[in-house]
Amino acid sequence: MKPLFEFFIKLCILSVILWGVLYFPLEAGRVDFWALFLAWTMVVLNTIAGYLLFDYAIDKDSSSFTKVVFGGLAVRMLLMMALIAVVILKDLAVVNDFVFSFFAFYCIYVIVEILGYQKKNKQKKNTA
Repeated sequence: MKPLFEFFIKLCILSVILWGVLYFPLEAGRVDFWALFLAWTMVVLNTIAGYLLFDYAIDKDSSSFTKVVFGGLAVRMLLMMALIAVVILKDLAVVNDFVFSFFAFYCIYVIVEILGYQKKNKQKKNTA
């Protein structure tokens, strides 16, 4: 199976499991599900962008790879900080629920992103 397709399948499976774990035990009145959904959406899009940048840069020379991956990381971080600031300042979601869920989702999805990198690297080494 291609690593990109496998990455998206793992991302979908993880998302379904996380939402199943979050949705059923939490009470609708105690948790703002909009805040959770907003944080999850931001983190998933960030993870997909990171993996796609890595996938694009993997076949480039070392200098270009570094620029694309680390430059992309810097741009993604700045974009996430700006989006978080907008959500907090515009009061688009309950701040505590949003920040906690953003942090939790980010910690989980960054692991998936790194595992995707490792899988892609292993496949590249096996074909070489």
